[in-house]
Amino acid sequence: MDAGSWGGQDGTDGGCGQDLGGHTTGTRFLSEVVAPGLNSSVPLLRHYAKLVLTAAGHRDLDDVLLVLGELLNNAVLHTRSGDPSGLVAVDISDAGDRLVRIEVADDGDRAVPLPRQTGDGGDFGRGLQLVEALSVRWGVRRSFPGCMVWAEVLTMEGPPPPAASLVSLEVAAA
Repeated sequence: MDAGSWGGQDGTDGGCGQDLGGHTTGTRFLSEVVAPGLNSSVPLLRHYAKLVLTAAGHRDLDDVLLVLGELLNNAVLHTRSGDPSGLVAVDISDAGDRLVRIEVADDGDRAVPLPRQTGDGGDFGRGLQLVEALSVRWGVRRSFPGCMVWAEVLTMEGPPPPAASLVSLEVAAA
């Protein structure tokens, strides 16, 4: 990513020290998980989020999981979270009817990222453009010691899973 300032779909931008978005009113916290800032943590955290959101009754999670993967990859690749002792934290909230809020907190920037224009031949640089395209809203907030990037993504809500599914989720998360 190029050096610059964070921006969000809400039209504001500025340094990570500026709060560029608050919580949606009426959010229901579902889960938080902290993991090592490793590439191998990304698919595990995506799977964990899928279990949590499925247990909460959300369906059609492809967009949410893709956005989460992009935010996690950015944290691992472009912040101190990817250093040997680095960590990433993921918060998952139900933000209303068919809306999920995903937050990824990192250990601080090596450089301040900005969505960039890429040519057709580039393999990298489209992550935040993808986040912007798939999210209802997204932005960034300061969180000690780094930044927390959030995105709100639509899903379909279905009936709650059977009680047996919830039990297996608790076992899997333990």
